[in-house]
Amino acid sequence: MTARRFWRIYSGYLFLVPYAVLFCAFLALPLGYGLVLSFFRWEMLSPAPPQFVGVDNYAEAFQSDYFRNALWATFRFTLMAAPLTVGMALLIALGVNAVSDKRRAFYRAAYFAPAVVSISVAGLVWRFFFQGEFGMFNAWLEPWGWRVPWLTDTRLAMKSIVFMTLWWTVGGPMVVLLAGLHQIPRQLYEAAAIDGANAWRRFRHITIPQLRPVLLFVAIMNIIGSFQVFGQVFMITRGGPEQSTRVLVQYIYETAFTHYRMGYGAAMSWLLFLCIAFFSVLQFRLMRER
Repeated sequence: MTARRFWRIYSGYLFLVPYAVLFCAFLALPLGYGLVLSFFRWEMLSPAPPQFVGVDNYAEAFQSDYFRNALWATFRFTLMAAPLTVGMALLIALGVNAVSDKRRAFYRAAYFAPAVVSISVAGLVWRFFFQGEFGMFNAWLEPWGWRVPWLTDTRLAMKSIVFMTLWWTVGGPMVVLLAGLHQIPRQLYEAAAIDGANAWRRFRHITIPQLRPVLLFVAIMNIIGSFQVFGQVFMITRGGPEQSTRVLVQYIYETAFTHYRMGYGAAMSWLLFLCIAFFSVLQFRLMRER
């Protein structure tokens, strides 16, 4: 093999080396270490060395009411937030796509602007909005004699978090869906209009099928993000009231970095990973192209 042919075949792999090194150092190795750690009992404040316990950490998680409640809170958030975010992002993208090019850039930037706000700032601002006594929302409702316990009612607290998350995250999926809409050939709509198809039929038989790969990407990314929710819950409710909004990532954080049970926290992290992988594969199979 000549040097020229060798370089032509293997040069691409050399360009992958920097990313591969960072990937292994900061993702693959920590993931492997976390998997190994999940089979040990390691109390960081205890002088005892880590002790191999097999699957006891996983068994403890399945038997723990705290784990089940946190997992159920995560499921509730995902079931509310993911469909609402994808649906609202699609509606906004369709509306922005229908306006003129000059106005489209403004609307795209306006809807995407909340996504660049850090979760700490957004959480503090919305915590003030939801505040029961002096919050902005209740100040607007006070002339009608209404005072809503946004964050102190177990039935409303999670819905309030979902509402804040929808405002904060809908801009990202909207931009992706808008880019997907721009890739649909206009000739398809013109041909359907000539054949007498109304707006609903054009949306159902042209827009949705052509947008299916983008919708699949947006849906899976939103499901993954919803299962990993932590910042807005931690900043606004701290898991209250009565632990109704304490999601699984917060429980893992408290277990590992407050109670210093690193092995048990690693086991719950891998259980969360399996949940995310299962629902991502299920979503992919439901939305895959025939």
